[in-house]
Amino acid sequence: MELSALVADNPHFTIFGYPIYYYAVIIVCGIILATVVVALLFKRRNIPTEWVLDLLLCILPLGIVGARTFFVLTDPSSDITEWFSTFRDGGLSIIGGVIGGSLGVVLFCLIHKINFFRVADCLVPGVILAQAIGRWGNFVNQEVYGAEVTNEALQWFPFAVFIEKTGEWHYAFFFYESMLNLVIFALLFVLMWKFKKKPSGLALAGYLFGYGTVRSIMEPLRDPQFILGSSMPISQVIALVMAFGGLTLAICLLIWNYKKYGRLFGADDEAEGSAVLPVYYTAEQRRKAEEERRRREAARAAVKKQGPPAPSQAGGTDGADAARQPEDGEAAPQAQADAPSQTNQTDAPQTKDAAPQVGKGEEQ
Repeated sequence: MELSALVADNPHFTIFGYPIYYYAVIIVCGIILATVVVALLFKRRNIPTEWVLDLLLCILPLGIVGARTFFVLTDPSSDITEWFSTFRDGGLSIIGGVIGGSLGVVLFCLIHKINFFRVADCLVPGVILAQAIGRWGNFVNQEVYGAEVTNEALQWFPFAVFIEKTGEWHYAFFFYESMLNLVIFALLFVLMWKFKKKPSGLALAGYLFGYGTVRSIMEPLRDPQFILGSSMPISQVIALVMAFGGLTLAICLLIWNYKKYGRLFGADDEAEGSAVLPVYYTAEQRRKAEEERRRREAARAAVKKQGPPAPSQAGGTDGADAARQPEDGEAAPQAQADAPSQTNQTDAPQTKDAAPQVGKGEEQ
């Protein structure tokens, strides 16, 4: 099948007469793959994988509402007075989806009482992967393209894409952004998978900085663009804020890690623990838990020091100790020597009765 067969005005196929749009299919595929990635990272980070469904139920509705609302508010052609038809027609914004989805993550963390940064770190690799896949929905809808390519030597896919409604070749910015998003995904996934001891929130900071930088560079070059004021697209403003916020967050996390552990990276105690209990502890609760752990270790060490005598003492191999043992309990060896004969002669029934009692005590 040629690529041109997939691109059209709202391309779709039908099932039982019901239209299924390629754009929607691509978006759903991105969500499924993102869910798989999040589940893998949840398991890797000791967060219950059954919580993934709860996370989706919190993120998807708010993410879709945010994506559609942001698109309507920034699309000059949308008539907000016709609210039903406006929201029913197509059109989504990734930045709006990120904003709405973030509210969903906050709701999820409040419900399960888990640290926001821990969840966000596991989520953002899946999010950027879904965004990379979703950009191909812009391809089938012939959206997110750049200026016209006039040089015939450069009029080939994926460097450029032919847009039917203009009848010209344009720079394929959807493809460029998709590939850059895949690079960000690979870096974030390696960070989360390989480096378990890291400041919580560092992957989120990397996502904000990486995607914000890519989007802020691409946004002024794409066509159409939604203008804020006279010259700057509103999406570019938000992307710049994301990039600056991500960089600031990363610097703060690394400084905090250095002050606490004496190194910039690689000493987060929470990384090895369970996310179900210790992860959402407050600083005071974590301090008390650490004190309790140290107290138990000290108690175990004290018990070991006061344990049974060494093998040399018990076996009588040390001459001095062997000489002192009769003095400390001189009658004890005699009692032990006489005990077998007395037991065999007079206490045999009691021995039989004693054995079941000991066994019963052990079972209890």
